[in-house]
Amino acid sequence: MNALLPPRVVAPSQVDAVLRERGFAVLGAAGLCALLGPDASPARLDAWWPFWDRLPPDTHLRDGGRYRFRRHSCFVVDGDVVEPVPHRAHWQPVEYNALHGGIERWFEPIEPALAADPLWTRLLAVTAARASALRGARRWYVEAHPFRIDTASGIGRPTPEGAHRDGVDLVAVILVHRVGVKGGETRVFDADGPRGERFTLAEPWSVLWLDDARVIHETTPIQPLDAARPGFRDTLVLTCRAGGFQGPEGH
Repeated sequence: MNALLPPRVVAPSQVDAVLRERGFAVLGAAGLCALLGPDASPARLDAWWPFWDRLPPDTHLRDGGRYRFRRHSCFVVDGDVVEPVPHRAHWQPVEYNALHGGIERWFEPIEPALAADPLWTRLLAVTAARASALRGARRWYVEAHPFRIDTASGIGRPTPEGAHRDGVDLVAVILVHRVGVKGGETRVFDADGPRGERFTLAEPWSVLWLDDARVIHETTPIQPLDAARPGFRDTLVLTCRAGGFQGPEGH
């Protein structure tokens, strides 16, 4: 038995209010597609799955694991205008990532065919709009991280750094695909209080938006449902930060 605790899903019209009130909000696939526009659908988004099949290994894991695959690209979003920026390293201070902070991590960029998809552009603009609703309209510096966590070695860790904040204004965790795994429970806690909530994202293209200043988050390890058939959990993490990208030059 692999019972999953579902999240409290909100309507698209409520997402900004709930995000301001609770510090996080979960939207189902239909809700996300409603925000993306009339030609968006879960089936249309499913066409992106092959991009996750081609993610290269993450060579920066300091726990010695080989369970994570990823790419990384950066964009500047101003209203509906989404501009890619020259490829750059991903960097976080140790205050936000004790395991991998303080080092420049270079990953292969997102495949051009995905970054050029008009639906991808709208997804970034919709995510930045949530940040503007939370903090006020401005230019947003967006980092995009497609991840695959697999269980070929028996266990995969979506957040090897543990419960954390990302040092940005808004985080979006989008479940892309989940195949043949158990675990992967998401936990969201108030950064300055005792309140917390736990649930499992199971519906492809459901999205968790987080006010990074107010909450910390983590996802528990995954294991295969069948040891003879390793599974995986695919996500897309988008972060929005005002004022510029994080980098060692400011620290």
